[in-house]
Amino acid sequence: MLDWVRRIVAWLVILGLTAILVIAVVIPRIAGATPYTVLTGSMRPTLPPGTLVVVRPVDADDLGIGDVVTYQLESGRPAVVTHRIVGLGSTLKGERTFITRGDANDVADAAPVRTVQIRGEVWYSAPYLGYANNVLTGRQRQLAVYTLAGFLLAYATYMFTGSITDRRHSRSRKAVSP
Repeated sequence: MLDWVRRIVAWLVILGLTAILVIAVVIPRIAGATPYTVLTGSMRPTLPPGTLVVVRPVDADDLGIGDVVTYQLESGRPAVVTHRIVGLGSTLKGERTFITRGDANDVADAAPVRTVQIRGEVWYSAPYLGYANNVLTGRQRQLAVYTLAGFLLAYATYMFTGSITDRRHSRSRKAVSP
């Protein structure tokens, strides 16, 4: 009985770690999306600090009020913010702009967001995974993914071969017993 419980727990851990790996790394890479970490409480309760948000590129013309977007604070700079679009506007030259605000904020962001600043729309989010995303650098993250994938593959192989061995032993015992 204890062996059975251990196997169930081990498989649940393997499936859980695999799901985390797929959510945080595999899907964003395949889809051309970018993972970011929410650092402040401006989007509470929807996206609390430590949440990993996966942002996929989107045509700015497809964005509207209510969409959650990640945008550069200044065009061409790496610092980004993830907020909800609460209004639309335009510049004197006719360029479309977005009025954004964090869900927990009482007032809209000071400056309108230009289309060139938009990095994309939030596709999905995963609570707490952002903390791991912040701790690891790009190279460390890649090493961690390969290590975790190798561990999961090795453990799955171990469990699979152990299962086959157990079946063979039980069949041979049944064949020998009268």
